Amino acid sequence: MTRIARRPTALAALALATLLSAPLAAQAAGRVQVKWIEPEKFSDAGRGAFDRDRTLQSLGEHLQSLGRRLPDGQTLDVEVTNVELAGELEAFGRFHDEVRVLRGRADWPRISLRYTLSEGTRTLASGQAELSDPNYFHRLPRAGHQGALGHEKRMLDDWVASLAATAPPR
Repeated sequence: MTRIARRPTALAALALATLLSAPLAAQAAGRVQVKWIEPEKFSDAGRGAFDRDRTLQSLGEHLQSLGRRLPDGQTLDVEVTNVELAGELEAFGRFHDEVRVLRGRADWPRISLRYTLSEGTRTLASGQAELSDPNYFHRLPRAGHQGALGHEKRMLDDWVASLAATAPPR
């Protein structure tokens, strides 16, 4: 049996060399820092300490990921003072496990926070925000937001987008 060694053509070698030597374009992005103020007093961030910690970790990671919507060099400091998740916990089943039931009534998600958007030492925007979405039940979750906390994440997406759009130009 004869083996044929394949050698890359000159064009393929040139393309590979160009690809490997080209600097990767890094997407410039801002940064989001999150602080939870007395989370044990939040209206509804889960059933107990474990659920609350898991909820806040997920929401915190999501907020930090939204830094990509901010221009490079901008920092958004967020202090969350209250969380009330969409739906209500209700006993379910033979062992009365609790499940979160979404009805689309007065059970919409709410997040209270204080924020400061800055660039270096310059404050671009600051204030308090009461985020809520009374129509959450009639809006489909965005891609990547299906499942737990999808309504809350969409609400945070909208808020950061509106904040980035209203920040004064550089």
